[in-house]
Amino acid sequence: MLRVSKLTDYATVVLTHIAHDPEGLHTASDITAATHLAQPTVSKLLKQLTKASLLESKRGAHGGYVLSDKPENISVASIISAIEGPIGMTECSVHEGLCEQESSCEIKANWSLINVAVQAALESVSLADLCQPAQQHSVKVEVPSLSQSTTARC
Repeated sequence: MLRVSKLTDYATVVLTHIAHDPEGLHTASDITAATHLAQPTVSKLLKQLTKASLLESKRGAHGGYVLSDKPENISVASIISAIEGPIGMTECSVHEGLCEQESSCEIKANWSLINVAVQAALESVSLADLCQPAQQHSVKVEVPSLSQSTTARC
């Protein structure tokens, strides 16, 4: 099963909460109260999301966190990458030379194609999309290296 970590899932919760009021400053304690996540987890996420330039930190007595860009411009791929690191379906999709089978692998190029498709799908869903009510809506996915685009349902 392919899945993101709980921390990445929680990062989407935190960012979605902030995206509902993208111009406002959000404190760690306000985010903790609104999302019901543990305060140490929220603090860790805020630090990682700021380091990845998805959030900006405003210091001071009236400080907090604000999105670094509009929700429409922040992709799910960038959120996942901020917490998990580079997106890759297999180890060789991200780092070459770590697999002893790599030099004779017949399917490495196919995994690369799958990796490109997954990356494109994650890039096509924005933080603004995550803020929408839980209804099915179409997201157009342009997959590079493939002859056609597909429409995914989320």
